[in-house]
Amino acid sequence: MRWWLIATVAMLGGCVSSGTTTEDPSRQEAAWKWDLPSYFPTPRVPTDNPMSETKFQLGRALFYDPRLSGNGQQSCASCHHQDKAFTDGLSTSPGSTGELTHRNAQALANSAWHSTYTWANPALVTLEQQMAVPMFGTDPVEMGVNDSNRDIVLSRLRSDSNYASQFAKAFPDDANPMHFGNIIKAIATFQRGLISADSKYDRYLQKRATLSETETRGMNLFFGEQAECFHCHGSFNFNDQIVHAASRDLEIAFHNTGLYNIDGKGGFPFPNRGIFEFTGLASDMGKFRAPTLRNVAVTGPYMHDGTMKTLEEVLDFYAAGGRVITSGPNTGDGRYNPNKSDLIVRIQLSDQDKQDLIAFLKILTDENLLTNPRFSNPRQP
Repeated sequence: MRWWLIATVAMLGGCVSSGTTTEDPSRQEAAWKWDLPSYFPTPRVPTDNPMSETKFQLGRALFYDPRLSGNGQQSCASCHHQDKAFTDGLSTSPGSTGELTHRNAQALANSAWHSTYTWANPALVTLEQQMAVPMFGTDPVEMGVNDSNRDIVLSRLRSDSNYASQFAKAFPDDANPMHFGNIIKAIATFQRGLISADSKYDRYLQKRATLSETETRGMNLFFGEQAECFHCHGSFNFNDQIVHAASRDLEIAFHNTGLYNIDGKGGFPFPNRGIFEFTGLASDMGKFRAPTLRNVAVTGPYMHDGTMKTLEEVLDFYAAGGRVITSGPNTGDGRYNPNKSDLIVRIQLSDQDKQDLIAFLKILTDENLLTNPRFSNPRQP
């Protein structure tokens, strides 16, 4: 559907990594300090885009800059607000033309460890590749950069003397560093540095906090066989697609959770049909990536299309083993979707169980991430 975006990235002056090689972790440490808990592995970093503070700060400035869009008014931060864990609180988001995106804006923290990006694209395996989608994509239009306005966008940035200095410092080996290949590298570096590892749950693991009774019950339910949340959300990042510096294989899993079952044939509404859009396999209809649950209490609405407004609604959906839609074009009983994952079955959860699970999910919120000036707009006090 959008394979051309991968080619677009490759053509940006050879400046964006394919993701097939990685920097030796010992070399990364010399240039960048990963301040991580012991249970977080070192992220994988492309060899042609090593981490550096100057590049991180340049990426931060670009992330918040509306000049980096077709209309000069849309920034990455338009859809990724820090106080919402870099989501935007909307079901779907307006792009630079006013057109709504097809899918819910995903949280960005800890994206350094994702093995694929966006909701359902097995081809996007690096942040550098992913950045081409919002930047240059046409269905839907997000940032709205294209062949007709590319030079205009660059001229806006080149008119800023601060950028001239920042690009030169971030890319000292590039004689003409201000181009889209380096823009993508800088923003990817900023995103790779958005670390969320200071929730109450993290402090509990580090013996710096004590959980309440309801939080403890919720944790035991989450990691136990009754609720079985851990099958898709059991990693340190509370998802099941993980890659890091020592990984030999990519962990790539996509799931159909029974959100739709149009006409009883397993259908999902176009254009949100999961990795089926890439494979064409009927069995892949409705398969999407399991998102991280870190900061989930502040990242609603939920699901790939933002059709569930609250965590309570999400728990009811999973407890039922799928969603039943009784009217409209998407009518169907998702509980009986023929492609639904075997992990999604009806489970018995009392009202107290649900309250306990939500109490646990709330302690995955990292207030430092939501307020840290290091991740905020550098142009605002």
